Amino acid sequence: MAVASKTRNMLENFVREGSFKWLLGNQSPYDEELEEMERSPSARTNWVPELSPIANIVVRRCSKILGVPTTELCEGFNSEASESIKHPSCYARNFLEYCCFRALALSTQVTGHLADKKFRRLTYDMMIAWEAPAAASQPLLNLDEDLSVGVEAFSRIAPAVPIIANVITSENIFKVLASSSDGRLQFFTYDKYLSGLERAIRKMRSQSESSLLSAMRSSKREKVLEVDGTVTTQPVLEHVGISTWPGRLILTDHALYFEALRVVSYDKAKRYDLSDDLKQIVKPELTGPWGTRLFDKAVFYKSVSLSEPAIIEFPELKGHTRRDYWLAIIREILYVHRFIYKYQIKGIKKDEALSKAVLGILRLQAIKEISSQTDLRYESLLMFNLCDQLPGGDLILETMADMSTFKELNRSSSSKPGGGMYSISALDMISNLGFSFGTSSSSSVEAGLAVGEITVGEVTLLEKAVKESKNNYEKVVLAQATVDGVKVEGIDTNFAVMKELLFPMMELWTCLLSLALWEDPLKSLLFCCVFTYIICRGWLSYAFALTLVFIAVFMVLTRYFSQGKSTHEVKVLAPPAMNTMEQLLAVQNAISQAEGIIQDGNIVLLKLRALLLSLFPQASERFAIALLVMALALAFLPVKYIVLYIFLETFTCYSPVRRSSTERWTRRLREWWFSIPAAPVILEREKEEKKKK
Repeated sequence: MAVASKTRNMLENFVREGSFKWLLGNQSPYDEELEEMERSPSARTNWVPELSPIANIVVRRCSKILGVPTTELCEGFNSEASESIKHPSCYARNFLEYCCFRALALSTQVTGHLADKKFRRLTYDMMIAWEAPAAASQPLLNLDEDLSVGVEAFSRIAPAVPIIANVITSENIFKVLASSSDGRLQFFTYDKYLSGLERAIRKMRSQSESSLLSAMRSSKREKVLEVDGTVTTQPVLEHVGISTWPGRLILTDHALYFEALRVVSYDKAKRYDLSDDLKQIVKPELTGPWGTRLFDKAVFYKSVSLSEPAIIEFPELKGHTRRDYWLAIIREILYVHRFIYKYQIKGIKKDEALSKAVLGILRLQAIKEISSQTDLRYESLLMFNLCDQLPGGDLILETMADMSTFKELNRSSSSKPGGGMYSISALDMISNLGFSFGTSSSSSVEAGLAVGEITVGEVTLLEKAVKESKNNYEKVVLAQATVDGVKVEGIDTNFAVMKELLFPMMELWTCLLSLALWEDPLKSLLFCCVFTYIICRGWLSYAFALTLVFIAVFMVLTRYFSQGKSTHEVKVLAPPAMNTMEQLLAVQNAISQAEGIIQDGNIVLLKLRALLLSLFPQASERFAIALLVMALALAFLPVKYIVLYIFLETFTCYSPVRRSSTERWTRRLREWWFSIPAAPVILEREKEEKKKK
């Protein structure tokens, strides 16, 4: 009997929870709520005719959470919203956002709200309703189908709960979550993501409340964000100089700590500060046995407080995902403190900035746990990392720094968490999760930071800056794609491409050389007369300006006449294919030529040194006299005459009248140069002392 009773109760629970609804019909939970709303005595007053059925369902849920009837929500929106926000064309969506923001601000104050299935479903249904808010959009939405969410709805509703998303990174988070469902977010994936967030929060709370580095963290109330190296199969190695130690790596919201592992315990932790302005450098690094650079699995840390840099290695069999993850979160903490230092952010504003960085790392941990992508770009999911990469990212940070204080000047509703025209802030969000930063988190509401990054019916300055930056980034990506597409392999092939691209310049140089050598005396004489006249009249600057104008006009005309036509491709005659040995010989030949050029340059420098030090007195005297004559000319002659002299000397030296004398003086000058000895060079080798073991 006990077994039968237990089975009957289990079946009743399944039916009550809807697990057997596929046996009972195709009725969706939305249909049940609609029927319940119709049976309600206040159905007419609680139904907003401007809204679609799904939007009315969401507004009804918000009304229950707030304990306020729908009519009162409408009155509050009409009194708080401006006329532009209440325009009929956007009334439904803006009123929906108003109700959502008010309900979310109150719901997130409940401890453990992320673990509540009703809260998860509510936020997802808010996104669905946002896509079809008006009554006119009802035919576009079939409530009986398996619904999904688009990027615009996610980017609008999810940042209203700062733990779920951020204005700057919301699109990238959505792309990762919807990567396996054709660009639309399914509730199953969204639910997994929120479950991962809830686990990441519990993990951070347990780590911060543990005894890890308790003495070192207490002064700044640092929160432990990540720990690695505690599992023997995934060690962490620290390289400082020639020493290497395994140990435990700990990241807090202010610093990076490494505890070297001894026999049965950990050594005193080394602190690598990320919060002070110490000119830190954090970058990927190569490591290997005996100082070789083979494995791309390490993080390089350097600052002015260290005598020598530290290298933290994350060994793994293949890839470098561990290193990439740690590099991203270390840089996120470093960049947020650089942001704080650059804009002189203090007090509660500093706590708000740290909250955003911490929430970003929690989101990254949740995505890392549930995502199956192997090429996940961690830095694109962290806002300060992303601002460092995006074009105009500095403008995003500047806008974010200016947003903290101006909102409370003319808003009364934003001074309390229930204010519905604005979403809650990251600092309030993380305070509701049970964390606190500094000493000002408890007074965030009174200080005006209850206001978040989303405003009902408006695009904030931060959203505008992010949108403009991402548009520019798309242009950069497209341009980089063309760059990657034109890269060719092989020295000979690259040389052929370069030769073809420089063909116009080479033709111009050939023409000028022909004029200078007086191969066609009539053209050379005409060229010299024209430029002499231009220099004498002082029109040289106008000539250069006219050249730039000609180039600009050429570009405009080319664009006008080439509209609708395909881009002109550069046609290059590919050289004969070279095998590996021929390519190696070509490389060796190029290196030999480069070495010869460097040697000739060194000889010129050594001869000039000999002239300056009078190692050859007779040549040094002539050189000094020449320098003195040049100095007097520069001091007393107008620049116009100096330019005229240089031009005439250059372009008439090989004229029929001066050719013989030029060749004679060139020979004498070459003989004089060859007679100058080079300054001696002594190569000293550093004595390498053998290191004793």
